[in-house]
Amino acid sequence: MQTSIDYESVLNPSQLEAVKTVEGPVLVIAGAGSGKTRTLVYRLAYLVESGVPPEAILLLTFTRKAAGEMMERAAGLADDRCKQASGGTFHSLAHRILRSYAGVLGFDTNFTILDRSDMEEILQALVQEIEIEKKGVRFPKRATLASILSKMTNTQITISELMKDEYSQFLEYIPEIEKIEKLYKDYKKGNQLMDYDDLLIFFRQLLSENEEIREELGRRYSYIMVDEYQDTNGIQADIIKWLGLGRGNVMVVGDDSQSIYSFRGANYQNMFSFPDMFEHTKVIKLEENYRSTQPILTLTNTLMDQARDRYTKCLFTKRKDGNNPRLIDVKTGPEQASFICRTVREYQNDGMPLKEMAILFRSAFHSFDVELELSRQGIQFVKYGGFKFMESAHIKDLLAHLRIIVNKNDSVSWGRTLRLLPNIGQKKSQAITNWIRGQDFNSWEVDKCPSGKNNEGLKALAVVLKELSKDAISPKNAVEIANKYYDPILKERFDDFPRRQKDLKQLVLMAGRYNKLRQFLDDLALDPPASKADIDSDQANDFLTLSTVHSAKGLEWSVVFIIWLMEGYFPSSKAYASIDSIEEERRMIYVAATRAKDELFLCYPGMETLPVWQLADVGYRTGLSSFIQALPGDILDGIFPGSYLKKSGYKNPFSRPAPSNIRKKKIQPVSKSGLRQGDRVTHPAFGKGVIAKFKENEKVEVIFSNYGRKLLHMKYTTLEKI
Repeated sequence: MQTSIDYESVLNPSQLEAVKTVEGPVLVIAGAGSGKTRTLVYRLAYLVESGVPPEAILLLTFTRKAAGEMMERAAGLADDRCKQASGGTFHSLAHRILRSYAGVLGFDTNFTILDRSDMEEILQALVQEIEIEKKGVRFPKRATLASILSKMTNTQITISELMKDEYSQFLEYIPEIEKIEKLYKDYKKGNQLMDYDDLLIFFRQLLSENEEIREELGRRYSYIMVDEYQDTNGIQADIIKWLGLGRGNVMVVGDDSQSIYSFRGANYQNMFSFPDMFEHTKVIKLEENYRSTQPILTLTNTLMDQARDRYTKCLFTKRKDGNNPRLIDVKTGPEQASFICRTVREYQNDGMPLKEMAILFRSAFHSFDVELELSRQGIQFVKYGGFKFMESAHIKDLLAHLRIIVNKNDSVSWGRTLRLLPNIGQKKSQAITNWIRGQDFNSWEVDKCPSGKNNEGLKALAVVLKELSKDAISPKNAVEIANKYYDPILKERFDDFPRRQKDLKQLVLMAGRYNKLRQFLDDLALDPPASKADIDSDQANDFLTLSTVHSAKGLEWSVVFIIWLMEGYFPSSKAYASIDSIEEERRMIYVAATRAKDELFLCYPGMETLPVWQLADVGYRTGLSSFIQALPGDILDGIFPGSYLKKSGYKNPFSRPAPSNIRKKKIQPVSKSGLRQGDRVTHPAFGKGVIAKFKENEKVEVIFSNYGRKLLHMKYTTLEKI
């Protein structure tokens, strides 16, 4: 076969084997930095050059951006036809197929996709509809209800099973939650709504119950490739099984050591069960690393050697030089922030751009001290893993006006839109919504509703909806029209409206990339920007990255700092509930460490201790993370971990038992208000913060993300737990 690429010269032997094995099932175990994406790109190019029609190739990734970039790279390497392959996420594929076959499932083709906050709003309304008897504990809040129903769906277990494992405090409400779950399903069906989880559930149902559709899709997608297979859940694994049932030409690529998304239903065991699902599976391991130095890889290999379940692999690299990872006892949280800022400045002075450095942490609030010190020193940074652009009230308000244009039955968006108007509350908005859905009217005739008669706000809404309903209106023009109408409401509702106005301008720019309004709205629901940094136009500048480990996966930097490597922090105190959770924490450290190309700093504030109520969760251990303590001392520089120090006769002063009185006493809240040290709170003037410590005379010290440390008196201040 004549090809334009000399595959033997550009791929290592394992990559070449994965690229050229095109028939039959293949499982590729791809270690961090081993050229996984490169392998997928070249395999796509090889398939097209081998004569496979590009539209017969299905490339599934966890972001549509990733799929698009792979197809662009393959086209640049070999043949422009690579862009014609079918690429996207499981959810976008499901959405595309369901738009065509919705009628088979009893839905109209114009169904609306709900995001998480829409889901929570519906659940809250359903809770209010049924009478819930007060019991020993309060009923779960709507965010918790949404988490229960979503995780139940993604893990395919019953509400009862899930709550026994993770929500035992609410066990007495199982019957009521089961009732709400049924009402929620009925509500969605009646209002032509699907949430994010429904897309996968209904897609699997379509494949499993309709042989004709399954065979048609099997013929359409005769070569399937799946990226990040360790992050799939059981439903996604079933979808791959049904799609690949006929031809069996399925290649999945993943790394069981990087599975860190169990909270959303991901099951790394799918990696181990794939050979059982497809007989005669060929297993190929990619172990040569092209990112990190060997000392960093030695640490990560040793870390994963301790794991309970894993595919045996040993990452190696030709980069034999480099410093050992450095373990630094920074004593306290503020000193940790000072050390990092000082070190960042030193690298800057040596000519390293800020964008080549990152600070990674287990939980978003762990970075507060660092953020404050960076701001104080004028070091520019961007943070990932906290702010969610699409969950902001002003973004959802504006989009609600557009969603009722494409689906008149979208009662959630109607409710949100109507409640922005003067003299229209929950009851009246519900009455108007019910009237609209019962009439054969257009959306812009909302002002004819009897219960909204003579309401000037309703008349103004009708005018803008009529303008938005014009034939062939562009998404950009629609957002501009809605923005002009919404701007006075924005200024009335929010004190920080100038910042929010900038967000809405970014929405206009995003809409300008689309030709159809429905596609724009669907894409925002299916693949939303993860944070404001993803849509800000000035991010080409030089910024230091602060990120949770979950948000850092797939990225890399020359210098990486991992902070708060303490028992109870990383691993989290909550992880001690199960062996599986602890193992996932180990994989998270692995993911964080393998982001580093040249230098890795492991930081722990050895003089800090956990709040007393968390000590019981971690067996009263404090100090350096047990994962790091278990490493041999010769692979680290700086202060050596506990295992090495024990051999040398040195006693780790930070691995101390809890005081005897703590062991005997029942853990109690530390303040009369019920607030505890470590709680995330909000203050009317200072915004969001974390309680650092309680002091005498009912005073509390809080670290606010925008205002730093503040000493407040509990009697004269208002703190609400987030």
